[in-house]
Amino acid sequence: MNNDRTQEILSFIRRLTTAVATATLYDQQHQQVNYLCRLALQHLQQIFTDQEEVSLLLVEGELIFDNAPLETDLAVGKLISALQQRGIGHLKFRSGLPQAELLELIVILLPKGLQAKEISSSEHIRFGRVEVHSRSVEQGDSIGELFQQFPELAEVESLELSKFMDLYQSVRAGRRLNVRGLSEIVGSFVNAFSEQGNPLIALAPLRNMDEYTYTHSTNVCILNIAQARMLGIEGQALHDIGIAAMLHDIGKLFVPQEILQKPGKLDDKEWELIRDHPRLGAEYLVNTPGIPRLAVITAYEHHLRYDQSGYPKVPKNWRQHPTSQMTTISDFFDALRTHRSYRLGMDLDKISAIMLEEAGTALHPLLTRNLLKTVQKLDQQGQLNLRH
Repeated sequence: MNNDRTQEILSFIRRLTTAVATATLYDQQHQQVNYLCRLALQHLQQIFTDQEEVSLLLVEGELIFDNAPLETDLAVGKLISALQQRGIGHLKFRSGLPQAELLELIVILLPKGLQAKEISSSEHIRFGRVEVHSRSVEQGDSIGELFQQFPELAEVESLELSKFMDLYQSVRAGRRLNVRGLSEIVGSFVNAFSEQGNPLIALAPLRNMDEYTYTHSTNVCILNIAQARMLGIEGQALHDIGIAAMLHDIGKLFVPQEILQKPGKLDDKEWELIRDHPRLGAEYLVNTPGIPRLAVITAYEHHLRYDQSGYPKVPKNWRQHPTSQMTTISDFFDALRTHRSYRLGMDLDKISAIMLEEAGTALHPLLTRNLLKTVQKLDQQGQLNLRH
């Protein structure tokens, strides 16, 4: 992390939180609020001389800047608290930011009871939200009609897949994982679900591409978020579940490509390398600043079975995390519906039969039924398209 930029962002946060406190005591039109806002903007402008955008991410109670957590002093703690209260997980500032827009942010960050402004992205300040104009979905709507109703969701899917492919290629090349970019991708999916008001619709983007690893990870993310939403999980926990899903298979980037793509049967040594990818993924993530601990756990546990068989081998009293169990189920579902070199993708009835047979041994029985209930409801309404 560049130390000069870090000092500028910390000074910006101090000015910003002091302006919010002043607006709380007086009002947002007070002369001192405007003065502090102007000083805060000057610190941002220093960062804008090197880059066009400045992002702050909230990950497990820490504020991430330049892919590393900021030290939580009084001002940073106040900003974290304000963001948590407003349900904001990501702030992005763009070069050219005028003082008037920064004053609007101050109003948004006021304590509950004083807030007179709804969260709404402006030209130079974004909250990681996807603006989706929804209408009610009528039974019989085709998948194409759904995409016409929600064009932004279709656009987000294509856009975020492209970003994710870039992130994976970067890791494969030995560079540090871009936590900010990853969080933006998951935030786009989470916010699209929330804005539409019906988490089931968000399963519509499931699809295949030649780049199976990338697409599979986004599919597992979508399925995990859908499962979590059905269980009533919201906020930062929902975001972390999505991050964990996107990164569950990252260990495969450290397995030789010729083994992953081998058309024939793997020998014992090759299987050992495959079975080691959960450990490799967890070790990589635990050493990556800004990654939720939940992602490390899920990367390590996603090939464990409900009966504690599978891999890696764990002690007898090991308790698999529920997010890992959800990821195992999503992974299982997406693998069955995808064309592979050795078999065709399966239809929903066949997938359901196999998963129910595995419930209680390989898969968590209640969570399995939760997912199948979700996708079966879509299928019955003609809103699910298991494209291959």
